[in-house]
Amino acid sequence: MGSGKRGLIATAVTVVCAVTVLAAPGTAFAAPSPTPSAPPSSSAPATVSNEDLEAVRKKLEKLYHAAAVATDEYNAAEEAAEKQSAEIVSLAKKIVKGQEKLAELKKRAGAAAAAQYRSGGLPDEAHLMLSDDPQAFLDGTGRVLQGQRATKGLLAEMTRTQQDLEQYAKDASAQWRKLESGRKAKAAAKKKIKKQIAAAEELESQLEEEEKERLAELEKQAAYKAQTAWLDSGILKDIKGKASEKGREALEYATAQLGKPYEWGAEGPKTYDCSGLTSQAWASAGRGIPRTSQEQWKQLKRIDIKDMRPGDLIIYNADASHVAMYVGDGAIVHAPRPGRTVTVAGAGSMPILGVVRPDA
Repeated sequence: MGSGKRGLIATAVTVVCAVTVLAAPGTAFAAPSPTPSAPPSSSAPATVSNEDLEAVRKKLEKLYHAAAVATDEYNAAEEAAEKQSAEIVSLAKKIVKGQEKLAELKKRAGAAAAAQYRSGGLPDEAHLMLSDDPQAFLDGTGRVLQGQRATKGLLAEMTRTQQDLEQYAKDASAQWRKLESGRKAKAAAKKKIKKQIAAAEELESQLEEEEKERLAELEKQAAYKAQTAWLDSGILKDIKGKASEKGREALEYATAQLGKPYEWGAEGPKTYDCSGLTSQAWASAGRGIPRTSQEQWKQLKRIDIKDMRPGDLIIYNADASHVAMYVGDGAIVHAPRPGRTVTVAGAGSMPILGVVRPDA
C-alpha cells in the first residue's frame, strides 16, 4: 500500500486511546466469505492491508468497549439519581406532614396550658374547702390529673415529632449531596462516552468504502471464529432448558426490537443500549431488574451455562460491560454498540463472563 495511506491509518490507530473488547457485530452462524485481497495494480489507489485493518478492528473494539464501560457508569448514575430524587420527594412530603402535625400538637399543648392556668391560683386544699360540692371537686381533680398525664404525653409527642423533622431534614440534605455528586459522575461519564465514540468514528472515517467493507468482513470473521470455538466445545448439547412463561414474554419483547438502532443510555422504545434492551424486556414481563449490565451481574441469580434457558441473560467481558438475552440454539439477541442495530448473534461470539436469571 502507499506509504501516505499507511501512515495516515497508523497515525489514527496510535492517536486513539482505549480499554478492552466489546462485541463484534454481524452474522454469527454462517461461515464468512474469504477475506478480499488488495487489487494487484501499481496504478490503483493505495489501500490498507488486511494486517492494518485488523489493527483498526481491534482498536475499534477497545474504543467501543471503553464507551460501553462509560455507558454503564452513566446508566448507574442515572438510576441512582432517579432513586435519590424520589427519596428527596418522599422526605419532603414527610417534612410537610411533620410540620402540620407539630403545629397541631403545639395548638393542643397551648390549649391545655391555658386550661391549667385558668384553674390555677389556689392550692387544691383551698379549692376543696371552698367548694360547694366536695365530691364534684374530687372528681374534677382526677380529671385534672388525667389531663396532666395527657399533657405530658402531648409534650413527649411534640419532642418526637421535632426530632423526626430534624432527621428528615438531615436525610434530605444527604440525598441532595448524593444527587449532586451523581450528576457530576453522570456528566463525566457522558463526556467519556462521547470522546470514545468520536475517536472510533474518526478512525473509521480514515477508511475508504471498500476498506470499510473489508473491515466489516473481518468483524464477521472474528465473531464466527469465537462462536465456532464455543460450539466446538460441545456446550450446546448440554443446554436443553426451556423458557419460562416470563422468559418467553421477555424474549418476545426483545426480538420485537430487532433492527432498532443502538444508542447509549437509551431504554427504548425507538433506540436501546445493551442493558436498556434487557431491562425493558424483563420489565415488559413484569419483572423489574437492575438497569446496568454490571448490576444485573451482581444482583441477579447466577446460572451455570449448561443450565441456561431462553430469556436468561448472558453477561460478557471480565468487567460485565455487555449483556445479551439468550434466544436458544446457541444464539442471543442484543444491542451491540454505536453504529449497529439490535440483532441476533452467536452466544459465544464474545467472551462470556456468566449467565443470570431474572425470574429465578
